[in-house]
Amino acid sequence: MSRLGKISVEIPSGVKVNFSASRDLHVEGPKGNLNYTVPSIINLEIEDKEIKTTRNDETATSKATHGLVRTLVFNMVKGVTDGFKKQLEIKGVGYRAQVKGSSINLILGFSHPVDFPLPPTVKATVQKNTTLILESVDKALLGNVAAKIRALRPPEPYKGKGIRYSDEVIKRKAGKSAGAK
Repeated sequence: MSRLGKISVEIPSGVKVNFSASRDLHVEGPKGNLNYTVPSIINLEIEDKEIKTTRNDETATSKATHGLVRTLVFNMVKGVTDGFKKQLEIKGVGYRAQVKGSSINLILGFSHPVDFPLPPTVKATVQKNTTLILESVDKALLGNVAAKIRALRPPEPYKGKGIRYSDEVIKRKAGKSAGAK
């Protein structure tokens, strides 16, 4: 049995979970609601404020999917109760960000500002013009949006300019030495 898959997911108070016959899981909580269609090789059982996942057979695909589905269900429950947060730092002279409505206006050293539209479930705030905080109930969507923003100007290894995650470590390289020929 999958080591992660056999751990049940606790349903905190204030969270409603509904699993329909069409294999749709709906989780609703104080921060929002999420939907997920469970694959047919995995079974879900909701009982006594717990969600248990089991698989139908012992194939490699079923074993891998078992742990994945349990983790996705856990992230859904955690997302609607606490939410998820990613923090990006913008390094570079003149680099900055502003939130304008449902988009982020980034000045990253290009000849034009970059306007990045946000999905409806992702909220952004900017602190000190160089720290961008993204929040959402959907962990996968949040990670995807953060990766797309980082890809606009990835950190470069010489001066460290660009957009990086707050906990990311950039290995710096030495530049050219003046005396070498």
